[in-house]
Amino acid sequence: MAKNEKLTAVKGMNDILPPDSARWEWFEAKVRDLMGRFAYRNIRTPIVEPTALFVRGLGEVTDIVEKEMYSFEDKLNGEHLTLRPEGTAGVVRSVVENNLLYEGGKRLFYIGQMFRHERPQRGRYRQFHQVGVEALGFAGPELDAEVILLAAQLWKELGIDGVRLELNSLGQPEERKAHRAALIAYFEQHTDVMDEEARRRMHSNPLRVLDTKNPAMQDMVNAAPRLMDYLGDASKAHLKAVQDILDANDVAWSLNPRLVRGMDYYNLTVFEFITDKLGSQGTICGGGRYDYLIEEIGGKPAPAVGWGMGVERVLEVLKEVGAEIPQPAADVYAIIPDASALPQVFKTVQQLRAAGVAVQMHAAAGGSAEGMGSMKSQFKKADGSGARFALIFGADELSQGKVTVKSLRDGEGQQVQQTLADVALWAASLKSAV
Repeated sequence: MAKNEKLTAVKGMNDILPPDSARWEWFEAKVRDLMGRFAYRNIRTPIVEPTALFVRGLGEVTDIVEKEMYSFEDKLNGEHLTLRPEGTAGVVRSVVENNLLYEGGKRLFYIGQMFRHERPQRGRYRQFHQVGVEALGFAGPELDAEVILLAAQLWKELGIDGVRLELNSLGQPEERKAHRAALIAYFEQHTDVMDEEARRRMHSNPLRVLDTKNPAMQDMVNAAPRLMDYLGDASKAHLKAVQDILDANDVAWSLNPRLVRGMDYYNLTVFEFITDKLGSQGTICGGGRYDYLIEEIGGKPAPAVGWGMGVERVLEVLKEVGAEIPQPAADVYAIIPDASALPQVFKTVQQLRAAGVAVQMHAAAGGSAEGMGSMKSQFKKADGSGARFALIFGADELSQGKVTVKSLRDGEGQQVQQTLADVALWAASLKSAV
């Protein structure tokens, strides 16, 4: 590569720039507030984890492990490492390593980047972001319902409607084992309509064959043995308890017996929230119960349930529904006719910021300190900034120890003079009501 050749971002790994980043901040603030009301606490795990964590946790024959992980060998010590493709395995690793369940169950949430080598398209990128919740150490169906209700409440508070909830139960290992044997026997009789990938997975992971998107296989898949027919009374009662809580809270759901999710660690309840506003990338949140993953990763056996939500997809839905997301703006724009006033201007501006007022300073264009630009150009920038007030540090005002405060949003441009020695007394009048 030539020394001065322009460098660009990795394909499918996008910059998030202002003003678009304000949508992310608004969304994350909504999430953090809601998590607090449900008593979920934040956990932050490394972006890089041992490759074995995902191979063991997600399943060796899943799409993620087989095709999508960014894995590499550390040149310094030979460790096999992977950029995390999802959040649950890392959270479980942290919970086990730090013995977080010693004093009882934990309700946790995370927000962060994930990485999968996929073909970039709308709502699906190679670096993407997830919000996730994990309730660990709780076996009851009420926790399955709680995490589902948490997501359903988020749709309400974001103003997103038309999201449908699909439920299924994957039962317990022995039930799945019996279903698996029946499924393999069934597939062996229909290899003539199965594509190459389905035939490859038929014996290693037959449940994933049910999740095929191949139109030519749909009739065959729809007639396959149903896991629901192999569930015992306890598994059925668990699912019924979840459904009863959802019904009591007016959360609509439908049973989808083909819903299996993409990771091997799930058992009992699995679910997805789906929208019709994003075409083929309709799943915006999915998860379920994973009672055996903690032991699989090396911890003492403990139950758990959770979900992951694609942030990019949710933000795309917000665009589709025309959600009005507030854009941040300074309370005040400081207009500076003469650069010689900058020491006094900075003193006043710093006092205002310390009092909680958001202040945007005018700055000389092109790095020139000789001139600050005309008053007309500065007022134009002040108006374009979205600030509610302009502070005019003119020579006449400063000679009297004052500054002019001019309203930019009341339509009449009302202005008053304030004393620089008494900034603390009038600072509050400049703060945004938001």
